[in-house]
Amino acid sequence: MELRKINTEDAMAQWEYTTVLPADENGLTNPFHGVSYDEYIHRVLPEMISYEHPVNMPDWFVPETFYYLWDNDCLVGEFRIRHHLTEALRSGGGHIGYSIRRDLRGKGYGTRGLELTIRIAKQIVPEDEIYLRVNKDNIASQKVMLKNGAYLAGEDETYYFMRIPK
Repeated sequence: MELRKINTEDAMAQWEYTTVLPADENGLTNPFHGVSYDEYIHRVLPEMISYEHPVNMPDWFVPETFYYLWDNDCLVGEFRIRHHLTEALRSGGGHIGYSIRRDLRGKGYGTRGLELTIRIAKQIVPEDEIYLRVNKDNIASQKVMLKNGAYLAGEDETYYFMRIPK
């Protein structure tokens, strides 16, 4: 398995993944759900790539890099790293968001993908810990985080706030 940074060579597979990913699934938002391939190639892909080194973004915007988890020739999941935290991210979504294809869940891809993503995040984020958030009813994702060294740092009515020491 490998993580590949978003790129133009894998555009078809990335589009197929992105277009079927719901607009909001377990707290991971996807504003590009259902876009056409043409729109993905000409607008969405360049926009997503630009998030790593943003230009002319609002003050609240945080650089973010998209990675895709591949198992041989099959794209199985998406992992996003926000490069640093704002106060809203510190008490919200944190550094990493991810999803795994529905038909491939429960096969260890989330655990392995998060492990690979954490390795990269530790080199990028300046904070002492990697911040994550998970829905209280998403037991599978909680287990993925715990297997990767996370601990429970807090909670509210809807979410657990998890941390992974660097």
